[in-house]
Amino acid sequence: MEFLTTMGLEVHCELSTKTKIFCSCSTEFGGEPNTHVCEVCTGMPGSLPMLNEQVVEYAIRTGLATNCTITQYNKFDRKNYFYPDLPKAYQVSQLYMPICQNGHIDIEVNGVKKAIRIKEIHMEEDAGKLIHDPWDDCSLVDYNRCGVPLLEIVSEPDFESGDEVIAYLTKLKSILQYIDVSDCKMEQGSLRADVNLSVRPVGQTELGTRTEMKNINSFKAIARAIEGERKRQIEVITDGKKVVQETRRWDDNKGSSFAMRSKENAQDYRYFPEPDLVPIEISDEWIEKVKNGLPELPTAKKERYIAEYGLPEYDVDIITGSKYLVKIFEKATEICGEPKEVSNWIMGEVLRMASETSTEFEDIKFNPDSLGKLIVILKNKVINRNTAKEVFEKVFTDDIDPEKYIKENGLEMVTDNGAVEAIVKAVIEANPKAVAEFKGGSAKVKGFIIGQCMKQLKGKADPGTVNKIVAEELEKL
Repeated sequence: MEFLTTMGLEVHCELSTKTKIFCSCSTEFGGEPNTHVCEVCTGMPGSLPMLNEQVVEYAIRTGLATNCTITQYNKFDRKNYFYPDLPKAYQVSQLYMPICQNGHIDIEVNGVKKAIRIKEIHMEEDAGKLIHDPWDDCSLVDYNRCGVPLLEIVSEPDFESGDEVIAYLTKLKSILQYIDVSDCKMEQGSLRADVNLSVRPVGQTELGTRTEMKNINSFKAIARAIEGERKRQIEVITDGKKVVQETRRWDDNKGSSFAMRSKENAQDYRYFPEPDLVPIEISDEWIEKVKNGLPELPTAKKERYIAEYGLPEYDVDIITGSKYLVKIFEKATEICGEPKEVSNWIMGEVLRMASETSTEFEDIKFNPDSLGKLIVILKNKVINRNTAKEVFEKVFTDDIDPEKYIKENGLEMVTDNGAVEAIVKAVIEANPKAVAEFKGGSAKVKGFIIGQCMKQLKGKADPGTVNKIVAEELEKL
């Protein structure tokens, strides 16, 4: 029996405001436990919240960037539940009037384009964090994250494969980074996804019973969780049992999920209007101001790069998929005026070094101007390409100035053809066996001689020049 998979996503995005949503506590990641807290975010009796205006603006910005309609009269609701990391025993969220509705993000998977509908985006506050201490076999609570502003971006159940989910999350992450509302560092919990998944036999129109897997914080884990839960549900159905609607936790180390609790609905949370916050009225002027301040978004940038620079679509997809690669591309191109060469360096050396050093694009530290300078230096034949690659490694890891580094380390190319010719003659004279093989018709000897010459020249000669002089000297034999 064949099965169809249907999924919807709830993406939680921590906003990069300096202070929390309802108080002036810092949102900085990594502080000592329970040091970024106050009476408001820990829910002390008598404390009252005050809405951070920048959170609203970031929500409007996100809604416009994802083709949503902005709800100009919206309000907050109180979501009640008891959990150790929620000291107030309720979370301020938006159930009835979310700030953004009815948007979409366009994705492309295996050449097929598809619009993923966004049901709503709402503002809410984050909860704290439970940390299990294996030494004392207990769980400790860090309330620093309580009150950190969140946007929850809720899709419609439009996903049919893990590839579509990853394409959507990749596009959404790049949009959020482009518009500067979040750093989206998944390893720090800035971007987390809940996956609602159901399966049904081919031919059945009614959707199957769904489960929800909570707070998965890496793309690879999300892909594995989808495949694992899909297989589990199919096994349950083929065994003649029924899938239970529940919340499950994906354990990426074990490669399986386990039940956490039965799936709640809105009634279980006893939602009611938040009594301590007034409704929000968003004017046409405010929306227009935010719209005019939006940067060029990934899709528009991709189209421009292809039209303006004639770059391959694959290269452009990679570059425009990251705000940080775009910064490198644009600054380096501004310096050297060679967009195709910059693109080649990004697709080659930048991606290679990022992979080898396990560096996320957002954590790349080198000055983009340095890549532009290096390309100019290479174009002017101050160094050869192999040396340029070695210099770039130092640029990437140590953020050095390439011009200064090349001069200090004597890496300039040998441009004296007479000096090169002398080395070539010396190498030929020192390798009579190779010369004999060349005379006997062995073409590969030329490559050996060139290699030995480059070694003697410490890689600081133009390979084309060395090749030419070696060919000339060998012909004389």
